[in-house]
Amino acid sequence: MNYKLAACLQQVKKPARYTGGEYGAVVKEKSEIDVRFALCFPELYEIGMSHLGSRILYGLLNEMDGVWCERAFALFTDMEEQLRKRELPLFALESGDPLGAFDILGFTLQYELNYTAILNMLDLAGVPLYARERTELAPLVVAGGPCVYNAEPVADFFDIIMIGEGEEMMPELIALYRAAKQEGASKQEFLHRAAQLGGFYVPSLYEVSYHEDGTVAAITPRDGAPAIVQKRVVQDFDKSYYPQQMIVPSTEIVFDRVMVELFRGCRRGCRFCQAGYTYRPIRAKAPETLEAQAKRLVDHTGYDEVSLTSLSSSDYPHLEVLCESLVKDFEPRHINLALPSLRADNFNLSLMENVQKVRKSGLTFAPEAGTQRLRDAINKNLREEDLLEACKVAFGAGYNGIKLYFMMGLPTETDEDLKGIAQIVRNVMDCFRKNALYRSRGVRVSVGVSTFVPKAQTPFQWCPQIDREEVTRRQKLLMDELRMKNVTYSLHDANTSFLEAALARGNRRLSAVIEQAWRNGCNLDGWSECFRFDEWMRAFEACGIDPVFYANREMGEDEVLPWDHISSGVTKQYLRAEYERARQGIATPDCKAGCRNCGALSLTQGGRCDV
Repeated sequence: MNYKLAACLQQVKKPARYTGGEYGAVVKEKSEIDVRFALCFPELYEIGMSHLGSRILYGLLNEMDGVWCERAFALFTDMEEQLRKRELPLFALESGDPLGAFDILGFTLQYELNYTAILNMLDLAGVPLYARERTELAPLVVAGGPCVYNAEPVADFFDIIMIGEGEEMMPELIALYRAAKQEGASKQEFLHRAAQLGGFYVPSLYEVSYHEDGTVAAITPRDGAPAIVQKRVVQDFDKSYYPQQMIVPSTEIVFDRVMVELFRGCRRGCRFCQAGYTYRPIRAKAPETLEAQAKRLVDHTGYDEVSLTSLSSSDYPHLEVLCESLVKDFEPRHINLALPSLRADNFNLSLMENVQKVRKSGLTFAPEAGTQRLRDAINKNLREEDLLEACKVAFGAGYNGIKLYFMMGLPTETDEDLKGIAQIVRNVMDCFRKNALYRSRGVRVSVGVSTFVPKAQTPFQWCPQIDREEVTRRQKLLMDELRMKNVTYSLHDANTSFLEAALARGNRRLSAVIEQAWRNGCNLDGWSECFRFDEWMRAFEACGIDPVFYANREMGEDEVLPWDHISSGVTKQYLRAEYERARQGIATPDCKAGCRNCGALSLTQGGRCDV
């Protein structure tokens, strides 16, 4: 290790974030490599190393001949101070080489409040921020992840934005780059070729014009770029790439366990949920495939917990069979099985009791809204009776802790809906008193309430977020209602949610704001101790842009949305029809009741959807 870097590590609180050398990390001989890829996660190590998608791409790329994929994460303030003080560049964990020496820097866009961290990482690496300033083929700066469905606020910083699933697209990116490098092709030649591949969005090949009121007038492709960039999906998810081994971090991370993905997509159609629409159509793995993957990873990593992940794990059709088989193998070895994302309307106590033989955890449900009227409007398709029945069964079996997640500020919400959240909590506590196996322990109810943020490619993409003053008023109302014994609650910061909404529905004009905010000192905005809202507001003001225009404005039905040239497969017409049904308080049955013709099946060969 560079002695200057070693000196930095002596001055920081968590040096293990930056040392590398973990069990399972891949180190290759540089002389055998012709493409070096840096997988860049614009968050701290313990967040980035918990991300399953990054683990999949790390394995996929490193199994390719001639390719070496390394990792880089955002630095906490103490480590950044040390690097800048010693004029050291941001480096990759495996080799310690500066990121500027890599062929491709691949960023994941997981959360809008990571945007300034992207600029900070590029600056620390000595790489120009804007794509137009990087005239050579390398380093190529690309992006993927959930925020690509409206990446316009950061589009000017990236050469390519990959719309869709990385397992499908990454081999094509590597092959195209390798050919361009060998031919000595220019960057522009390479980008024009990339734009002809499905799912490869090249922002520099699109011109955006605006009306005088600030709305988008047109998004015009040029030089043969497609008018609509269509999402790419893995066709056969059961046979898609999944790593046979994973890195075992040498320090604690957020989700420190083996993860296997049951299925991708969700049949429920909650109108606020971006992932529920952008990951369509539903594709599931066979239980035999999942069992083999889980056992192999446990044997390799030595983890004592396996999480069966998806957007709604209890909707996996073979869940009981899979869990029974895994428990039979794992219980004697004291390996715990975790089932996140359960729904109250198909809660199965015997299944929970079976998977939690090693380590019993609490229950978590997400009613999202306090009244049936509002749950119908957001298409949650959950009745309070289902929630209370699940609680009754669980309390009767000895459970005494439950977490409930709600949202506030949802479209059509009233004060009565907010008071309904508190009433649900009271009803849950009453259910405990009437049905608990061990009443002497008392019940513990934890309530989390986030503020609704409208997202692109959902039925609520046209909706405004309620303004900050109204958020504060509703939060106070809710806090007053939730003052009960044995109840704890947490509420999201109104300023954070406001900024997230502005960025989530922004256009390219916000790139200047993001740069200015970063130059004002904004970075790691998702961390409360680092969030500097006043500096963000100064950045908007300096750029002559009003964030309220993006966060708190109802978008017109016929308005050109900033992301209209990006397609998730679900049609804009379907999303608008769902929005109108929400306004009328009409729920839409989930996909299992019959295809809703949303458009996502057009992405698959043979129109397959594993509901």
